[in-house]
Amino acid sequence: MEYQNPQSAPGLETALPGALRATGRTVISEAAVAKVAGIAARAVPGVYSLGTGQSRALGAIRDAVGSSDHAVGVRAEVGETQVAVDIDLVALYGTPLHPLADQIRAAVYAAVEELVGLQVIEVNIEIHDVFVPGPPKLPAAVEARPVREALQ
Repeated sequence: MEYQNPQSAPGLETALPGALRATGRTVISEAAVAKVAGIAARAVPGVYSLGTGQSRALGAIRDAVGSSDHAVGVRAEVGETQVAVDIDLVALYGTPLHPLADQIRAAVYAAVEELVGLQVIEVNIEIHDVFVPGPPKLPAAVEARPVREALQ
């Protein structure tokens, strides 16, 4: 779906000569909205990663070759003036999940409404897993090797 802005920007009619009036349409794709929402969601502390197991595996491969997809785990449905966003994520262990979801919603609402200019009607969040970090790795101990005596 696409969003079209039928109005021209305020003040531009008088600032531009007759032939250069601000007319036309603006199309905002679902991919663009999903990317904005994904970046906003990742910025919330307590979000380990976005996406389900399969999409995270593909994301790890993508990261290994130096590419990234900020919209992984995010779907957006764009209407004429409104948008709905669905987010799949993995939370970091120790983060309270309901407050995390509320913080993500607030961040996505603010980012999409400010940057895209569409009204967000809902942000649905599905927490698929909780990441539990392993114990910190200790520096590798130097192996004690037997000292060989020099042959004389």
